[in-house]
Formats: sequence, C-alpha cells, structure tokens
Amino acid sequence: MTITKDMTIEEVVAKYEGTTNVFIRHGLHCVGCHISAFETIEEGALAHGINVDALVDDLNKVASSRKK
Repeated sequence: MTITKDMTIEEVVAKYEGTTNVFIRHGLHCVGCHISAFETIEEGALAHGINVDALVDDLNKVASSRKK
C-alpha cells in the first residue's frame, strides 16, 4: 500500500513504523494530537505550510522499508 495525501495522519502513524519521525522532521508535530485522527496529510501540511509532496515522498520511503 502506498501512502497518499488523503490518508489521515493517525492512519499512517498506526500502520507504518518510523513515520512519526518523518512528520516531525517536516515540521508537522500534530502526530499525537486528537485532530490527527481526522486530519489528512494534505490538510495538516497545508495548515502548517509544509510541502505535501515532499512529505508524502519521505513517508513512502520509510513505509516501504519498515512496515508494522
């Protein structure tokens, strides 16, 4: 499965080990926030001025190397 920008932040963190660190490196620190259950990667990235495509690319690199 590929991570896409329309997946929720919580969904990605729950399914793919190591993705929390990717979110944090990109400046998206809301991985533990209750909103992460409802907010998509794209929504979070846009709200924080983060390049969503670069974030998704990095998330997929980590996810492909380590699955939960």
